[in-house]
Amino acid sequence: MIQVCSLEHIRQYGEIYAKAFSGEPWNDNWKAEDAQIHVREIMESKQSYGLEYLIDGEVVGFILGSSMLFHYGRTFEINDLAVHPDHQGQGIAKKLLTECISEMKRRGIAGVHLITQHDGFLPEFYERYGFKRESEVMLMGMEL
Repeated sequence: MIQVCSLEHIRQYGEIYAKAFSGEPWNDNWKAEDAQIHVREIMESKQSYGLEYLIDGEVVGFILGSSMLFHYGRTFEINDLAVHPDHQGQGIAKKLLTECISEMKRRGIAGVHLITQHDGFLPEFYERYGFKRESEVMLMGMEL
């Protein structure tokens, strides 16, 4: 079952996020407490939107992002799409992603963006749902 994310489930989101992003392909060393803070910060944004996926009343995955207005219209950035490792490979990410995209279309959102790994299976996964590699922009960063 898919429903809108709720701060009542922040602990579950943090646990799912930490487990999902600590494994392949990211291999990030997340602590559940820090992941909860990360997710809460996104959810508390006025323009946030998210969906959770439940099996037998238990949250096993979620998608979360926020929208921002640009000169060409409002866009939605997917910040996180995470499925508990025990439930990966069951089509949950696909269902969350397609429902989120459908909702953004209903809301009149001009585009949906995300940042993901450059290599590996993730670009191919997102390309199946209409995402394209950007040729006009690039992600830049700086460590402090």
